[in-house]
Amino acid sequence: MKKITIVGAGYVGLSLAVLLAKKNSVTLIDIDESKISKLNNGNSTLAETSIQDMLTENFRNLSFKTNFNSDEADFYIIATSTNYDPEKQFFDTNSVEKVIKKIKTQFNTAKIAIKSTIPVGFTESMQTTYNCSNIFFSPEFLREGTSVEDNINPSRIVIGNQDDVGINFGNLLAEITENNPPQIFMDSKTAEAVKLFSNSYLAMRVSYFNELDSFAFDKKLNPKKLIEAVCLDDRIGSSYNNPSFGYGGYCLPKDSKQLLANYKNVPQNLISAVVKANSTRKDFISDQIIALKPKSVGIYRLVMKSGSDNFRESAVQGIMKRLNAKNIKMFIYEPEMTEKTFFGCTVLNNFNEFCDHAEVIVANRHSKQLEAVKNKVFTRDIFQNN
Repeated sequence: MKKITIVGAGYVGLSLAVLLAKKNSVTLIDIDESKISKLNNGNSTLAETSIQDMLTENFRNLSFKTNFNSDEADFYIIATSTNYDPEKQFFDTNSVEKVIKKIKTQFNTAKIAIKSTIPVGFTESMQTTYNCSNIFFSPEFLREGTSVEDNINPSRIVIGNQDDVGINFGNLLAEITENNPPQIFMDSKTAEAVKLFSNSYLAMRVSYFNELDSFAFDKKLNPKKLIEAVCLDDRIGSSYNNPSFGYGGYCLPKDSKQLLANYKNVPQNLISAVVKANSTRKDFISDQIIALKPKSVGIYRLVMKSGSDNFRESAVQGIMKRLNAKNIKMFIYEPEMTEKTFFGCTVLNNFNEFCDHAEVIVANRHSKQLEAVKNKVFTRDIFQNN
């Protein structure tokens, strides 16, 4: 049984913690005292039901703290948030740097795996700063709402370290899997690029089918039949082909912007287009809603998709900003929110009241709950899946 310390109790940190605790002693650290208190009482801080199940099952091997233990862990895993700073046009890596400094000050030989998304070259700079190779990057490829499943059945395990430290960490992650995924070992700089290129490809694919849908909408084509026929080509495939208001969530917007920033002095056209396409799609969707000349618009859910409780960078917020610029009155139905207002709009927790107030209901993702008022609903959720 190894000692594992994980810093950051978001989707990445918490899902890893509850799974690694099957066979290891795991300490999860977060600066949010209310979050730690809730976890110490055996209650998950995230909406994903599988996390709660695993938390309950492996609770005996878990501890939740706001500070580091006095004893050195076998591995430290950093999973803090790194937001994209539009002014610097780079990720804000302060949280990661602070954690590394704190660990290295206490435990000079500590083995540190970074799971937070970072710019290409960041890990190398930390290795130079601390004159060690025991700091390395290992990207995660989790989807909100299915993070436990994605850890148990990952497509691959990527480790930015090629010596025994990396091999041991790869084996640690492999122990919680059920599908015998390939393990790929490389330098951390390449591993950082794997993360950014993977997410930027997904953003590009979302943008492609959104632009296909924009074309179909404008030309009065059948978007579902068009997409199905295009995707029957094995080289294209049918994953990630459901139109939306734009790619959003925590990873795709910031990772594609970071990749573009890393392209400085490298010729490119495609990555710029991927970043720009998301804004273009939101403009198009907003124009279609405005053309309906609604007296009031209801925003059905701020979350990106079912099974998630995350509002960050949700595509519908981009639509709201554009509608607000046209002084269109909006109401929000978001049962996850306790606040009475959001973005200057009234938040309603009663669905029937929400429907009564809205002349048009805007939904990034369809729901059975909307069936009774489907004549009011504006969505581009062609296949009705996430």
